[in-house]
Amino acid sequence: MREFKLVFTLIASTLILISCEKDSKIEEGAAYFGGEVVNPRENFVILSKSKKVLDTVFLDESNRFLYKVANMEEGLYTFRLWAAEGLEYQMVLLEPNDSIIFRLNTLEFDESLVYTGRGARKNNYLINLFLDGEAEDKVVLGYSQLAPHEFERRLDSIRNHKFNKLKKFNVKNPTSDIFNNLVEGSINYDYYLSKEVYPFVNYANSERANFEALPSNFYDFRSEIDYDYSELMDFFPYYSFLKHHFENMALSEHFKKSDDTVLDVKSKNYNLIKLDLIDRLMINDSIKNRLLAQTAFEFISKSKNTDEYDEVLNSYTAKNTHVENGTYITEMVSSLKALKTGSFLPEISILDYNNRELNLKDVINKPTVLYFWSNTYSSHNDSHKKAEELKVKYPEVNFIAIHATTNKQQEWKSLILKYNYSKDNEFIFKNPELAKQKLAISPINKVMIIDKKGKIVNAHTNMFSIMFEEELLGLLNQ
Repeated sequence: MREFKLVFTLIASTLILISCEKDSKIEEGAAYFGGEVVNPRENFVILSKSKKVLDTVFLDESNRFLYKVANMEEGLYTFRLWAAEGLEYQMVLLEPNDSIIFRLNTLEFDESLVYTGRGARKNNYLINLFLDGEAEDKVVLGYSQLAPHEFERRLDSIRNHKFNKLKKFNVKNPTSDIFNNLVEGSINYDYYLSKEVYPFVNYANSERANFEALPSNFYDFRSEIDYDYSELMDFFPYYSFLKHHFENMALSEHFKKSDDTVLDVKSKNYNLIKLDLIDRLMINDSIKNRLLAQTAFEFISKSKNTDEYDEVLNSYTAKNTHVENGTYITEMVSSLKALKTGSFLPEISILDYNNRELNLKDVINKPTVLYFWSNTYSSHNDSHKKAEELKVKYPEVNFIAIHATTNKQQEWKSLILKYNYSKDNEFIFKNPELAKQKLAISPINKVMIIDKKGKIVNAHTNMFSIMFEEELLGLLNQ
C-alpha cells in the first residue's frame, strides 16, 4: 500500500510538471511553484516575497496546488502554511523558467520537505544546508566551551568542509550566481555568527572576561561584513548574524563605559549603544528598521523601569523610518506605563464560553493570574499544564486563560473541546487587537498577576520562571 501511494504521488507530480512545461512555452520567463501537503491543517498556502504577500493559494481536493509567478523577480520566496506546531514557513529559490514542486508532511515540516522538477536540486541543497545547520548548532555549542584558538580551528574545519561540498555540487550541477551567493553567504554568516556568540555561550567566567581572553584577530572577519546584502535580506542566517553582531559590539562598547562584567539585556545604556550602532552601520533600510524595532521592543518588554522607556523610545523613533513599527512601539510604551504596579486594569471586554460579554475586572474577585494563549503557538499546552499544576499548589489563586488572537466564538470553542480545557476560566477578547494593545500582550505567553482588588502586581511575568512561585507567595501574604 505504501509503495502504491509513493508511485501515485510521483505520477501526480510528473503530470503537474508536464503542465508547467507546456505553460512555460507560452510565457517564457515565468516560474511555476506548487506542491502537495500531507495532513494539512488548513486548505491554503500563503506565498510572499520580501515580506510582501503575493497570494493565498487554495489546495484542491487532493491537497495540491500550482501557482504561476509571472513577471517574476529572481530570488528567495517564502511559503507559509498551518502545520502541527502552528504557522510554519520555509523558503524557496525561484528563477525564471523554474517549475518546482514540493511535497511535505505537516507533522514533520522541514524534515519531510522534498522538491522535484526544474530548479529542485538547488532547493534540495538549500533545505539540506538548513537541516544540517540545525544539527551543527549543537556541535558548535560544544566547541564553544573550548579555548578561543581551538574553537577557531574546529570552526574553520566546518566551514572548509561546507565549501568543498559546494564545489563538488557545482561540478555535477549547473548553478547560477544567485544560488552560489546564497550558499556562500549562508556558510560565511553562519561562521561569523558562531564567532559573535562565542563570548555569550562560553561558560568560563563572565562575558567581560571572555572578551578579554579573545585573540586580537578574533573578529578580523568583520571587515568582510556587507551591511547592505540585498540578496541575503530575506535569508534567516544573515538576519540572525546581524542581531547577535550588534549585541556583541554594543556590549563590548558598554563594558568600556561601565563597571559591568555580565550582559544585562535590561540595561538602558547598553540598548542605546546598540540602537546607535545599528543606525550608523546598517545600509539596508528594511533590515535596519527591523533591527531597531526588535532592540526597542526587547528592552521595553523586559525592563520594568518605566522611567527609562522614553529615552530609549526617543532614540528609536529618531532612527526609525517604518511608520507602522514606530506606531506599534510608541503605543506599547504608552500601554506599559498605564500598567504600572498598583494601577487598576484598563477597561477590557471579554466573552465567556456561554457568549456572555463581561468586563475583565468583573471576573477578578481574588488573587488572580492572567495568562494568554493562541493556537498559533504550540506553547499554549505547556501554559495550561503549568497553570493546572499551580492551581493544586495555590488554591487561593484564580488562574484565568484568555485566547488573545481570535474573537470567533465557534473556532475558540472547538479549540477548548479539542484540548479538553476547562470552560469555567477560559475567555476570549471581544476586540483582540485593542485588548492586546491595552495590555501590551507581547510575547503572547506573557503573564499578569493581579491582586484581589483588581490592582496590578506584575504586568509582565512568566509562569515558567524560577521566581514565579515566590511572586505568588508574596501576593498571598499581602
